[in-house]
Order: sequence, then structure tokens, then C-alpha cells
Amino acid sequence: MLEIINLEKQFGGIKAVDNVNLAVEQNEIHAIIGPNGAGKTTLISQVAGELRPDGGQIRFRNEDVTFLRPAQRARRGLARSFQITSVMLPMTLLENVCMAVQGRMGHSFRFWQPTSRDTVLMESAMQALRTVGLEDRAENIAGEVSHGEHRQLEIAMALAMEPLLLLLDEPTAGMGPEESAELVSILQQIKGEKSILLIEHDMDAVFSLADTISVLVYGQIIASGTKDEIRANSEVQLAYLGETA
Repeated sequence: MLEIINLEKQFGGIKAVDNVNLAVEQNEIHAIIGPNGAGKTTLISQVAGELRPDGGQIRFRNEDVTFLRPAQRARRGLARSFQITSVMLPMTLLENVCMAVQGRMGHSFRFWQPTSRDTVLMESAMQALRTVGLEDRAENIAGEVSHGEHRQLEIAMALAMEPLLLLLDEPTAGMGPEESAELVSILQQIKGEKSILLIEHDMDAVFSLADTISVLVYGQIIASGTKDEIRANSEVQLAYLGETA
């Protein structure tokens, strides 16, 4: 589904992404873990098209997308959520997801007609909210719901794009244990239906969700494998999980 080949990104004298090679298979959840400053968000920003690589190649479904704009990648099936929530706070949850559906379609439907009259638009948006458990909150103003519900809303917006590959950057950031567990449960429901590239600090979430885990340290992948392989890797224990892990 996704192939990253010799990818590089440098800021001044710092190599944030240093010759990274990575593959995401169809319908797998591939998690990237690593300490703060390892280059995880820089890597996923390059995959999404928000940062231009200094070298290497990004291939999505066997097509070279290295220099395509984010909107072009989105229409090919790449959708992203962000480390910091980015929703339209004065709008309802449903209106936020409707915007994502409109973005997928590449137009704004009938511009002068209220979106509530467009049954195709509304049903697509409601289905995305239903998937993340927010159907009953559809008419709530986004600025009035909890941080955890903002996270769920972002995933609903990403799912409304009908992506083939979902890029999730720290989806549980700022959440308490109960909210994190609920979000993990939501992602488990779509596991096997979507390919997901997941960046996450919550190790419980990572080990609950991931089929494959890659460990990024100082811009380089130092290990990649199954959960058991990563747990048993002494280099990973020393660099990320700690000497006594």
C-alpha cells in the first residue's frame, strides 16, 4: 500500500529523517514509535505531502507521489489526523464531517443549498460519526465537546474521506486512560478494513493495535517487526523502552 524508499529530510545541520525505508501492507496497522524528537511527525508530514523530502521516494499503491500536493494525495486515498486537533470549533460535529465529505468529492455540492438537504452528503457524514460513536452528538457544537470527542471527530473526518491509508499522528495525545481506551476500541473496529500508519506514544495502544512496529531514533529506523520482536529487541529496550524493560 505504501513504500518509503531512502527518505531524507534535513533542517539546518539536523537530519530529522535519515535514509528511512518502510513499507505498509494492505489493511495492516503499522505503528512508528520513538522518543520525542525522533522525527516521527516529520516523517508522516512527508507522507501526507505537507513537507517536501530532501531525498528519497514515496510510493502509494505503486505510484510515485513524492512531489504531489496534499490534496492530490487525499484524492488518491491518503487521509491524515494531526497531533494537535484541527476542527472548526464554531460548527457542529456533523458540519465538520460534511466538510470532509465535500473535500473528498472535490466540490461543494449545491453551493446555495443547505447541506442538510443533501441526503448523500448527510448520510456519508453520519456514517463516519456512527463509526466513531458520535452519532448522538452530531448536532453538538464542536467547541463544546470534550478533547477526547475532538479526537474521535478528527478520525470521523478522516474516515469520511474514504481513505485507503489512514495517517494517524498521536491520536491519543492529551487523553486520559478512559478516553484512550475508547479510542483504541474504535480503531480496533476498523482494524483489517483500512491500512493505518500510526504514530503513538501510548505503548498500551501501540501493542493493542499494531501488526508491525518500527522504531525511529534520531531519524533512523533501528528496528522493525512484530510486537514480540520489538519487545525482545535489546537495542529498542536501550534506546526507547529503557534498560529495565
